[in-house]
Amino acid sequence: MSGIVVTHEGHGPELLLVHGGASPRTTWKALRPLAAQYRLVLAHRRGYPPSPPGPHDFEQDALDLAPLLQSHPHVLAHSYGVLGALIAATAHPHRIRSLTLIEPPLFYLAPNDPAVENLERMSNAVLTHGLQAEPQVLREFLALAGAPDVPDGPLPAKLAHTIQRAHNGALPGGARPPLHTLRDAGVSSLVASGGHSDAIERICDALARELHAERVVLAGAGHFVQSAPGFAEHLTRHLASAEQPTA
Repeated sequence: MSGIVVTHEGHGPELLLVHGGASPRTTWKALRPLAAQYRLVLAHRRGYPPSPPGPHDFEQDALDLAPLLQSHPHVLAHSYGVLGALIAATAHPHRIRSLTLIEPPLFYLAPNDPAVENLERMSNAVLTHGLQAEPQVLREFLALAGAPDVPDGPLPAKLAHTIQRAHNGALPGGARPPLHTLRDAGVSSLVASGGHSDAIERICDALARELHAERVVLAGAGHFVQSAPGFAEHLTRHLASAEQPTA
């Protein structure tokens, strides 16, 4: 059994949902209607109640998620949650019915790109220094991460808690999942982004090439692409296609 708490909604083929820095409820609220077609399996990463406490740690996430792949689910992951989901998936590619990945911090996929390098520096500063990071860096990072109306001056309590929860987390640059195992296994993959950051677009383009994945850009919701107009329709078509038997 996994050491994290998992909740379920709906009936049908399993869709495992792996959140990033925001809570599962916030991350996946726009997709709740899919419970009419799918059994939504919401993983609560460590540090997100009611799961045990713990910092962001993609290796631990992978260990927690691996038992949840035994039922051969579709997997949908967002942001930092993509890292652990990919590590688990690449270790067990034949347990993955399909894979959908939204704006992951896989900075290594776009080497020598100044915009990506800057984004990685900001991410590392926030994870390493928390609320003691440079205020401008905090505000810019939060805006890119989907926080609305980040104010000047002290952060509101909710945003401060978000930063505190990420503090001392494992830096994303240490995650190097062997993506070729998914490609070689023929896992049907979709990579989605929101068109709000050149750096993120380049990372997603590179990830899609590595996985031979379908690539989609859906504007309107920033980093929370799953809430953008048209995302649910793209997702359901992708899931339905993966359900079809191959010749």
